[in-house]
Amino acid sequence: MADVALTAPDRLWSAEEVLTRPSPVPAAAGVYGWHFEQAPSADLDAGRLLYVGIAPRYMANRTSTQNLRKRVRYHYRGNAAGSTLRLTLGCLLGIELRRVGHSGARMTFGKAGEAWLSQWMVANARVCWIEHDEPWTLESELIAQLDLPLNLDQNRHNPFHSRLKDLRSQARERARELAVSS
Repeated sequence: MADVALTAPDRLWSAEEVLTRPSPVPAAAGVYGWHFEQAPSADLDAGRLLYVGIAPRYMANRTSTQNLRKRVRYHYRGNAAGSTLRLTLGCLLGIELRRVGHSGARMTFGKAGEAWLSQWMVANARVCWIEHDEPWTLESELIAQLDLPLNLDQNRHNPFHSRLKDLRSQARERARELAVSS
């Protein structure tokens, strides 16, 4: 049933709706799914579930403070250093990844690139979610059962996996060759 709640949800939520206060996204543990009105790659279908994420992730040594509301909102307005989804989308859309910060260890798309990506997501990304006490177990099941081309972890069986992994790797290599961005 969880797969249907994410693949064919009763409702998809826009950035505007998710970012309002109070937010409709619960401050609870669960799994969220991303659908796109325009696919981030010509090789992917629009209008279907392409990625699932969880909040919190499994942590054996400490308790995570993450929840569905924090993660979903961050994906819409954060940066590639803190969002695998944003990193993947930006790489697919051809935004230049850059090293940032004092050490240059973090990689984002810079202020302009992140702003452009946020606007693209406002126009194209829609999200749904389900609450679940142990989202990491459900995420593993979903990745094993569904075609989720934007998920890399636990998803080597997906035909899009090697292409996406290579694209992200090349973006990081190019970023390391460039000067640290402010």
